Amino acid sequence: MASSTEPTALKREEEEEDDSKPSAEDEDTGAQIAPIVKLQEVAVTTGEENEDVLLDLFRMKAKLYRFDKEANQWKERGVGMVKLLKHKETSKIRLVMRQNKTLKICANHLVQPTMTVQEHQGNDKSCVWHAADFSDGELKQETFCIRFASVENCKSFKDKIEEITESLSKVSVESAEEADAAANLIEKLSVEEKAKEEETETKEEAAPNAEKKDETEKKEEKSGDDK
Repeated sequence: MASSTEPTALKREEEEEDDSKPSAEDEDTGAQIAPIVKLQEVAVTTGEENEDVLLDLFRMKAKLYRFDKEANQWKERGVGMVKLLKHKETSKIRLVMRQNKTLKICANHLVQPTMTVQEHQGNDKSCVWHAADFSDGELKQETFCIRFASVENCKSFKDKIEEITESLSKVSVESAEEADAAANLIEKLSVEEKAKEEETETKEEAAPNAEKKDETEKKEEKSGDDK
């Protein structure tokens, strides 16, 4: 006796074959239809053209939060890719994060030598830090919290930020020392120039007095001869 499922299975296969065959509406007639509106190609810039990604590792998905002081709570900024970018000319390093799909900027600030990243209490996949952020079009002091998919990613992010800030601190110290040395040199040159100017002024003041003295002596000698 044949199974009752066989007709059903066969019917299903036939329906699938019928569905796979192109209908009259789907057949290619070869006709070319001109577009109603012709769109022009527009160059889109992201502002990241002059920057290099420091490490591809940081092209990773994360969720960003911002602390709302008025509401006294964390508010989600978005889910997306966080990147650390280094400017090709100025060497300044910027943290940028854009939301998925919309690409709206949810974090945009420079990594400063004073920036510190700390593990969020109670969650080893999250980091917290303060920064002067420009993602909303104006510079504002913000407290951020970022949550990664793994502890390893969070640690890598934290370590990289610390590496950058330590490097920037060394550069700042070296720049300060160079600035001090330059200031001391300028001060020394200024003192030397001032001393030369005073010496020149003294000589210039002494010259007329010497000439006047010579004239007086000549007059006295002439008066003596006349007598």
